[in-house]
Amino acid sequence: MRQKCSDGKVVKTFLVLATLFFVAVTSGTAASGPYESRVVLTPENKVDELVLSKLQALKIQPSPVCSDAVFVRRAYLDVIGTLPTAFEAETFILDRNPNKRAVLIDRLLERNEFADYWAMKWSDLLRIKAEFPIDLWPNAAQAYHHWIRTCIKENVPYDKFVHDLLTASGGNFNVPQVNFYRAMQSKDPQTIAQTVALTFMGVRVEKWPREQWTNLAAFFSNVGYKSTGEWKEEIIFFNPAATNASAVCSVPRTAVFPDNTTTMLSPDKDPREIFTVWLVDARNPWFTRNIANRIWSWLLGRGIIQEPDDIRPDNPPGNPELLAYLEQELVSSGYDLKHIYRLILNSKTYQLSSIPQTADANGAANFAFYPLRRLDAEVLIDALDQLTGSTENYSSAIPEPYTFIPQGQRSIALPDGSITSSFLEMFGRPPRDTGLESERNNHITAAQELCLLNSSQIQRKIGESRMIQYQTGSNKTPREIISALYLGILSRFPTGDELRIAENYFQSGGLDKREAAVDIVWALMNSDEFLYRH
Repeated sequence: MRQKCSDGKVVKTFLVLATLFFVAVTSGTAASGPYESRVVLTPENKVDELVLSKLQALKIQPSPVCSDAVFVRRAYLDVIGTLPTAFEAETFILDRNPNKRAVLIDRLLERNEFADYWAMKWSDLLRIKAEFPIDLWPNAAQAYHHWIRTCIKENVPYDKFVHDLLTASGGNFNVPQVNFYRAMQSKDPQTIAQTVALTFMGVRVEKWPREQWTNLAAFFSNVGYKSTGEWKEEIIFFNPAATNASAVCSVPRTAVFPDNTTTMLSPDKDPREIFTVWLVDARNPWFTRNIANRIWSWLLGRGIIQEPDDIRPDNPPGNPELLAYLEQELVSSGYDLKHIYRLILNSKTYQLSSIPQTADANGAANFAFYPLRRLDAEVLIDALDQLTGSTENYSSAIPEPYTFIPQGQRSIALPDGSITSSFLEMFGRPPRDTGLESERNNHITAAQELCLLNSSQIQRKIGESRMIQYQTGSNKTPREIISALYLGILSRFPTGDELRIAENYFQSGGLDKREAAVDIVWALMNSDEFLYRH
């Protein structure tokens, strides 16, 4: 809140606003409230048929379909990691086109922010950062990130994307994808195998029998590394005589795939190529399942197999038929990931309200409602900066010119995990050390709450907000200002009760128009409705 701690009006301000947002929360429990629609819940596609039939068998009541206001905010945040502007939210809510949700999904999948946001997600998994313990160095990290973003932007088929990553050779500055073999804490074949299995099979090989892990490592025993005269440049290549080879390489030798089938490795053929052909085969029991499950987890908050990077026989999918269907769609589409995004996003399952209709613990595991999830650290700071017209100061411990970050840089587009800020560190941005999904911590903490409530950084952003200056610097009425603030921050119009309480606050709070607007913005930005995907 504004720094007027000795002023008794602060207490009154807090009580009035607390009442206002208590009304905001409770208003969502009615079907006519701002969070749910009156659309009849009928299957939109095969995804819905499989999910709803499972819920029916379990006698679990699914939530109603979410409102247009909830959907536009949810879709923007989930697809492009970006809050819709007030204009975008209002335009969508007032649009009478019955197919407007599908139209919006198609439009979001083509925006530049889609590539930014999902390059960030992949950069987490692939450990893209310049500093210890990964130590890529800034120019290599940025080249690697650019290559990934380009693949996403051009919708390169997923099997080709993985094939190019695992089989590439060359200098890490000029062939960015070879940085896959540098972005891990060790270059020994066991560690490479562990990274490959986790990232592209969703498997934690430390839970495998040791022999199976060793067999997988053999495919990476001939990865060679050679330094150049350029600082931190390294060439990755197929080296038949590598000193880290697991066997004498002058004669053919037998290798065993993770599914226990065998192949012959010859001295003149890179084992990585042989393994990758096996990996990306449509019949592979891990490859397609892993990415289908990950995408579902990214959009729905939990995997069909949970955790999404812990696929094993004793951790079966909650809905095997659903996962099998997504796998089939991936294969038949030629590993077109946007096809799977579109399939899930257009389903009624994805579009359910976040207000549960059941107390059954199986409801969440079977996707009876959309799960509440706090915004990612990068998404949250970008949203705050978008709304206030401010910028974040990013820095890196690496003393190189490549880490210069211009004003206005969005956090979701940062190319290197070593470029950071105090806000990102506090709000759980992953360190990119292990490639595990669990590295990202989106649980709200007391320190985070205090930062949002009373830090000078947030106070300054709100106090200097262009949104407030624009709304209060004209002849707009309190009603118009309140509606614009709700649309900008919460992506919806205020309810009648919210509008009435806020108008009364403008008129009787003893504050001028700008001070009242600052208080409302502060309170909206500290509400769960703003801080969480819902």
